[in-house]
Amino acid sequence: MLMLAMASIPASPRVEVIASSGGLPPEIVGTYREPGGFQKVKSGQYLVFDRRSHAVFGVDANETTTWKVVDIGEEPGRVLDPMAFDAEPGGSFVVADAPGARERIQIFSEGGRRLGGFSLPGRAVPRLAIGNVVLSGIGSLQYTGSSIIMNQPDTGSLITEYGLAGTPTRSIGALRRTGHEQDPELHIALNAGLPLAIPGGGFYFIFQAGVPVFRKYDQQGRLLFERHIEGVELDPVLAALPTVWPRRPGREGGRDLPLVTPVVRTAAVDPAGNLWIALVQPFTYVYDAEGQKTRVVQFRAAGVVSPSSLFFAAAGRLLVTPGCYEFRTNPR
Repeated sequence: MLMLAMASIPASPRVEVIASSGGLPPEIVGTYREPGGFQKVKSGQYLVFDRRSHAVFGVDANETTTWKVVDIGEEPGRVLDPMAFDAEPGGSFVVADAPGARERIQIFSEGGRRLGGFSLPGRAVPRLAIGNVVLSGIGSLQYTGSSIIMNQPDTGSLITEYGLAGTPTRSIGALRRTGHEQDPELHIALNAGLPLAIPGGGFYFIFQAGVPVFRKYDQQGRLLFERHIEGVELDPVLAALPTVWPRRPGREGGRDLPLVTPVVRTAAVDPAGNLWIALVQPFTYVYDAEGQKTRVVQFRAAGVVSPSSLFFAAAGRLLVTPGCYEFRTNPR
């Protein structure tokens, strides 16, 4: 796992500061150990993914009560060492975990009943992580309700789409050239990132490490364009990008893995198809459907918020962790 030191970067005058407009009350948020996902479904119920508690919680629409929907455990229907969570509007959700370092994906109803699931071959390998939060592999998954997409560059593609029974249905996007093709582990780590489905069809893919870039693909998986992620907030990071990466010993005598620092922490697509990219620094860049940067945003609640997850509950309503805050994102 990678431990990342957070640099203090002052916001420039052109940064748009958005103050929290609400969120879950402190007495509810205080019951969670490490909220890593905060989403709302059509019934009005909220779902909170608490990574450190190995659980998913429900919160009623009036934000007065919270309860465990899925609890800790290795057996099917429970989760252990969870890495990722995502819900679809109807209320079903998926959790990716790794009991015994074996990657597993389970599908649950809004009430927590297990609807299905599958395991992936091999053992979990954290390509990119901040602390104990895995950003790549099954940690990158998104659930559409009818399929699951994730980043598995080991397969030779950026995006792999799975059916709900665990069968891969297609692969999208060629790996980018990194200049480190002779070092397969580093080459793969620099192709780790976030796949996102676009409302109305198509996909974004955001590379999270190395030179920050995103790509847009159409519904058939054809590349539409590639854009560099740039801005004054990123200039110090880009200037400090290494050419040689240290390595950490593999577990249980396994292969050594490079320590690669992520530049992008998380991302989401709003209902209008705009791409929101949250950097590891406390800034979020917003790109329109043509790939042009339109906004630089900083979220503030009790202090500056560095998002670990973003979720659009509706047009103009963004739910953010940590803190389980809500922000109104429509420009004034």
